[in-house]
Amino acid sequence: MPEDLATALAALRPLLLDTDTLVRGLAAGRRRGAEPGFARAELRPVDLKAGRRLQVVTTDGRTPVTQNHAPGPDADAAVDALLAEPFGNWHVETTDQVVQLRVTKKGEAQVHTSRTSRRDIEPSVSSASSETGVRPHDRPKERLLDPADPLFGALGAEADKRRQVDAFLRLLAPVVGRAVARAREAGRPLLVVDLGCGNAYLTFAAHRWLAAHPDVAEVGVRTVGVDVREDMVARNTRLAAGLGMAGLSFVTGTIADARVDQDVDVVLALHACDTATDEALARAVRWAAPVVLAAPCCHHDVQRQVTAAQADGILPPHPYTALTRHGILRERFADVLTDAVRADLLRLLGYRVDVVEFVDSRHTPRNALVRAERTGARPDGARRREYLDLVGAWHLEPALATMLADEVARALGDAA
Repeated sequence: MPEDLATALAALRPLLLDTDTLVRGLAAGRRRGAEPGFARAELRPVDLKAGRRLQVVTTDGRTPVTQNHAPGPDADAAVDALLAEPFGNWHVETTDQVVQLRVTKKGEAQVHTSRTSRRDIEPSVSSASSETGVRPHDRPKERLLDPADPLFGALGAEADKRRQVDAFLRLLAPVVGRAVARAREAGRPLLVVDLGCGNAYLTFAAHRWLAAHPDVAEVGVRTVGVDVREDMVARNTRLAAGLGMAGLSFVTGTIADARVDQDVDVVLALHACDTATDEALARAVRWAAPVVLAAPCCHHDVQRQVTAAQADGILPPHPYTALTRHGILRERFADVLTDAVRADLLRLLGYRVDVVEFVDSRHTPRNALVRAERTGARPDGARRREYLDLVGAWHLEPALATMLADEVARALGDAA
């Protein structure tokens, strides 16, 4: 039931000021017709040499500012100032409860309170100061993006989704430096494009994490989510505005026809079905994107080609007939073969590639991710022969090779 907003905010105040029980407080989003002074604010207790302090980290969406407040008038004033800001969402987690407050369009408060689940508390250890001590409830595994971030609530991302977000960010983290270097050299913000973003929970997460990354903060970041569904784009746009996520936008379009207004530094394509993944990889190659992360979904195209070759009496290469004799094995093998061919093609076209586990197979059988970094290296003869022998043995016409016919022809000619 809606509650009086002033009363609901007043009830949060003692929770935020109790540094013995507070785990963290998060404020984000905006109220209808109002704009807070910050895109996001986070409060948490930290132990410094000078004693317990209430740490407040505010950000404009690009640059975080950290202040440590002593208990008493200093902390009181800091909390009162944040509660007075027209944030649209508050998330307050203590050692025994979680309180979520959302401001409605009518200016009332929708409040949900639940008991704290220790299994779901995964706060990150503060690194704001070398003096910071680790509190007992900060022991669990550090997450790259705070599991209590209001964006998870807004997106309806439960514990499994939060774990997928962390797995994805850990795959992005080692390669983002190459993309940042390109943006810095060009003197512009980093541009991330998510092709076929769908409900965009990873788009939101990637933008949030990148915006707070110290290297990215030097240049700034823009993230564009592309999806063919207008209703999904409208929904994601509303959520981004409500969460105060500056620099994040969504546009309607197909993967093949999506238009952007500057060089693209990071291309994401997560669970795009069948040859839609190939379309995304083709766009990335033609954009010369430094970093590409693609988690394919279904792999029907190669499976159809292998099945057709069998029907025409063209047997698989000896002694691999058993791989395609049974339908379920043929389907699984086609998945592996598809991604192996994609990886070989990207290597031909100047990328260093590794295919890694995206999420644990308990969550989804489609758990492979192709991660590629552009090096511009020319292919040698051995690489050319490996690709040609692979597609020749299995009588394949890879969709990605068809989409990039000119680029592949040049690469094969260079390697001759």
